[in-house]
Amino acid sequence: MTQTDDQKTLFETAYPASRKVYHDPDGLRVPFREIGLTNGEVLEVYDTTGPQGHAPEDGIPEKRSDWIDARDDSADDPENITQMHYARRGKITREMEFVAEREGCEPEFVRDEIARGRAILPNNVNHPESEPMIIGRNFKVKVNANIGNSAVTSSIDEEVDKLRWAATWGADTVMDLSTGDNIHETREWILRNSPVPIGTVPLYEALERVGGAPEDLSWEVMREVLIEQADQGVDYFTLHAGVLLRFIRHTEGRIGGICSRGGSIMAKWCMAHHEENFLYTHWDEICEIAKRYDVAFSLGDGLRPGAIADANDEAQFAELKIQGELTQKSWEHDVQVMCEGPGHVPLDKIQENMDKQLDWCQEAPFYTLGPLTTDIAPGYDHITSAIGAADIARRGTAMICYVTPKEHLGLPDKDDVKEGLIAYRIAAHAADLAKGHPRAQEWDDALSKARFEFRWRDQFNLSLDPQTARDYHDETLPAEPAKEAHFCSMCGPKFCSMKITDDIREFAQQQGYGDLEEAREAGMDEKAEEFRQEGGAV
Repeated sequence: MTQTDDQKTLFETAYPASRKVYHDPDGLRVPFREIGLTNGEVLEVYDTTGPQGHAPEDGIPEKRSDWIDARDDSADDPENITQMHYARRGKITREMEFVAEREGCEPEFVRDEIARGRAILPNNVNHPESEPMIIGRNFKVKVNANIGNSAVTSSIDEEVDKLRWAATWGADTVMDLSTGDNIHETREWILRNSPVPIGTVPLYEALERVGGAPEDLSWEVMREVLIEQADQGVDYFTLHAGVLLRFIRHTEGRIGGICSRGGSIMAKWCMAHHEENFLYTHWDEICEIAKRYDVAFSLGDGLRPGAIADANDEAQFAELKIQGELTQKSWEHDVQVMCEGPGHVPLDKIQENMDKQLDWCQEAPFYTLGPLTTDIAPGYDHITSAIGAADIARRGTAMICYVTPKEHLGLPDKDDVKEGLIAYRIAAHAADLAKGHPRAQEWDDALSKARFEFRWRDQFNLSLDPQTARDYHDETLPAEPAKEAHFCSMCGPKFCSMKITDDIREFAQQQGYGDLEEAREAGMDEKAEEFRQEGGAV
């Protein structure tokens, strides 16, 4: 679809039999997607799709404007308007109430998690279009999608289209990683059309302003970019402040070197000037900027491993310890913080990453790229990384950054964005199930029941990607009557285990047995086979 397509049409195409509904306690209007089933039941699921029917050039409604205007900022520090600042003073904001309804918990629990630094609610006051969401290990695992133009390809129209596409397929946040021309204008369009928090790596724009030469960067240029982006409405900054001069030598023996774009830029600046990372040395000033807008920090993992062989090495963990130090400094300003985690890590080394992050970073939310669990699958790294993402998320990671099939190969298009998001929503949901998150299993149970009862349309519509599920089914059984059949093309009409199970249950009931165990004890298995042969099974 193109940018001119209506968002409502996109929603209806992506999710047949669904509609937007709102929970409206005290006028909050918290969105959910309601899936209507053929048996008359409905299921409500978490919704990120945003308002519908708004032209991109007009933007979407400013949902939070009245909430922001009504705040009492005259208390002890009018220059500090962060959610953490309010939470630590016992105040439950409208945003916290919204999140509580969305997550199925109490507002006081939300406030407490933010006050402790164990969760963040990224909501720049200059991005009133956003629908509040929370990132923390005691909440639903969130998924980030990266978009952005580059010096090689893409345009503003395409990036806004990718934003809408990402929100439709379940991105909880979106990072605009644009480089090249029109960075500011591209970001403006994205922000005005985004119902989800927007993150950036301000270093990229700073580098553009100095002609792409890392050694020409300066704190003055960076400060200017930070203020402009905060004023524009960016909700969180990724800042590679933990790449310290003394750590760079630890990367010399690596197979993958420094794989982070931001990490390599800062490393080159440090080496060129033989000075300490200016983001690290000016951290208090960065906090002063952030707290005036409520911009959260994502502490970039600039020395993350870019190869399996480099996982959990000295460089990676040295930076992680500095992330813990920067977390404490940020909390002194009541600035919200999450810490970014590793790229390429085999399964047996994932637990150590989670343990050290919780310990060294005082339980601040962990936000990980994958991790990718093997290096041998270019073109399928959305799978290699989703395996690691599910594992680390069940252990406590709060948000996972999607990887698309184009990882390591090129700039993703819309199809890649969708594939990456579906893979990561599977990973996130698998982790939510493992952690016992409220409402998670309701969705699985609804689909399992539809599958067993051969309600094919419900099985399609309850899936993360309804159209793909339907298309796969219809490749071999496209006729509409097949949607009523009690079998699929895998087993056919005589070998469907679910149909046979249903026949056994029916026979047990006809014979007057109370349950299957009682029937088995009476030798029912043999009789059931006779029943099936006589026509009991379709």
